[in-house]
Amino acid sequence: MTVADNPGPMLRAPRITLIDTLRGVALVAMATYHFTWDLEFFGYLEPGTATQGFFRIYARAIASSFLFLAGVSLVLAHFPVIRWRSFWNRFALVAGAALAISIATWFAFPNEWIYFGILHNIALSSLIGLAFLRLPVLFTAGAVVAIVAAMLANYALIPGVLDSAIFNTRFLAWLGFAEIPPRSNDYVPLYPWVAALLAGIAATRLAITRYWLPRLAAAQTTPNLLSKAGRHSLVIYLLHQPVLIAAVYLFSLVQPAPPPDPRVGYMFSCEAACRGENNDPGLCQRFCGCTADRLISQSLLVPLQSGQVSPQDDRVQSLAQQCSIEAQ
Repeated sequence: MTVADNPGPMLRAPRITLIDTLRGVALVAMATYHFTWDLEFFGYLEPGTATQGFFRIYARAIASSFLFLAGVSLVLAHFPVIRWRSFWNRFALVAGAALAISIATWFAFPNEWIYFGILHNIALSSLIGLAFLRLPVLFTAGAVVAIVAAMLANYALIPGVLDSAIFNTRFLAWLGFAEIPPRSNDYVPLYPWVAALLAGIAATRLAITRYWLPRLAAAQTTPNLLSKAGRHSLVIYLLHQPVLIAAVYLFSLVQPAPPPDPRVGYMFSCEAACRGENNDPGLCQRFCGCTADRLISQSLLVPLQSGQVSPQDDRVQSLAQQCSIEAQ
């Protein structure tokens, strides 16, 4: 019997230090993003800093890199033969960590708890990825292209064509088709993010076909701090954010953040809610700017933000109607 007839441990790819290093780089990027989020949470940065502009793109690039590398690791560990015991052990660790994060954030941030974040996605996408391990590379690459094309069409060509209010609950929003998903501090739904993991599978299968793995293994032969961190990425992922939050909290006791500008906070929340209803960004900016200025002129903004004045208050409703007409 030849090796080809009985593919087993001899065909299993050796651990590639460069992959561990790339995972370590992703960990550093993730920590810097979360540190930005922590600074915003404690008031050292303006509201929306971590979720808009550059940092919005940065966060998506980081999530994509983790999922891509998860796809790479799936192939290296389980192609051509799936090592079921090893897979289920790893799956239990990731899924258990995801559940722990959901429980912890449900207590810490009940209105924005993490019901489907990056770890949830890695666990479920890895299950889906098993079905693609031995399929032709072109088929997997085609699935990636199809998902990306559908995403672009949904956002640019026919906005919202794949979205539905049916998926707006936490029980279904994880699929990725919600019009307005429930708020969460880490939301990485299955669609379209599974495409990143499938891309990792396709790229690694191609590397095996073209005999590139020996070159990748030779590219870095000596472990470094990043590669060592990459080998323990799950532990670092679970521990880094509590450490960062504790550090910023202790700093805040010594050097408190300046009082937040109520208008900035109002504009951020108002525009986010307005855009969530698929309104034109320019209209949202005009409407929110108008209502902010009039709330301030009538000394209603701070009481509204503190809950002393209800959004249904006649004065608030009246100026909202006026600003809605003027913003058109």
